[in-house]
Amino acid sequence: MEGEREPRVAIVTGAGAGLGRAEALALARSGAAVVLNDVTDAAKTVVDEIEAEGGQALLVTGDVGERATADALVEAAVEHFGGLHVVVNNAGVLRDRMIFSMSDEEWDTVIRVHLRGHFLLSRNATAYWRTRSKASGGPVPARIVNTASEAFLVGSAGQPNYAAAKAGIVGLTVATARGAARYGVRANAICPRARTAMTAEVFGDAPAEGVDPLSVEHVAPLVAYLASERADRINGQVFVVHGGMVALLRPPAVERRFDTNGPLWTADELDSTVGAHFAGRDPETMFAATEILELP
Repeated sequence: MEGEREPRVAIVTGAGAGLGRAEALALARSGAAVVLNDVTDAAKTVVDEIEAEGGQALLVTGDVGERATADALVEAAVEHFGGLHVVVNNAGVLRDRMIFSMSDEEWDTVIRVHLRGHFLLSRNATAYWRTRSKASGGPVPARIVNTASEAFLVGSAGQPNYAAAKAGIVGLTVATARGAARYGVRANAICPRARTAMTAEVFGDAPAEGVDPLSVEHVAPLVAYLASERADRINGQVFVVHGGMVALLRPPAVERRFDTNGPLWTADELDSTVGAHFAGRDPETMFAATEILELP
């Protein structure tokens, strides 16, 4: 993306630090005017960075789980910069706990910020693009980059709320890609592995020397690329990205089909077919892509 200049307008949520900051800077350096969002005014320093480099940026504070924030973000992009072309849903929180210890509030908070937050802004943005497409009589160049996580792929035991939210985001991404493609919208999701404030306890400190394989700088270029018009053929996809590596995930596949010999299943027949399939099978083999953790 270096050297590419595009007169586009982007929204990046959770842009005050970490991954969101890196994504906002990458988009600004590609030529986009950027509306930054965070729950506090922490992203004001990122606005200053972008403007110091000759770019255009605006801060809109607010909780992405609130409808008013999504309204304000799209309104700011359109009224201040004249339009909207890119949405990067990045904002999130953690409330880690085992399923048997998790409170209602810990569950609701994570689902609200991650999944509802992605939905609200995506809904508002696609409604805007649909209107623009109908007015112009053709598709408009529009991009959504959502943030999922490897947690949904492996079923992180200590993060049932986070894993569920991220799985929901993947479903939302594919549904958005299918439902809005005719209007020019392309929606994709990334599962970034990066050293941020949210992952500090997991990944620890960065190496004292050399390039940090978990730097957010490894993720931002893919986001900027997916946000560009070059990525028009990429839609409804999920990528794992970290340390100079991008892995495209294959959709789930049917492992085996079981059919009853009678009009209805009986318990004995289910046991001799479905149950027999699992006899001697490692109980740790689940509907989870644990091999994803072995990617270097």
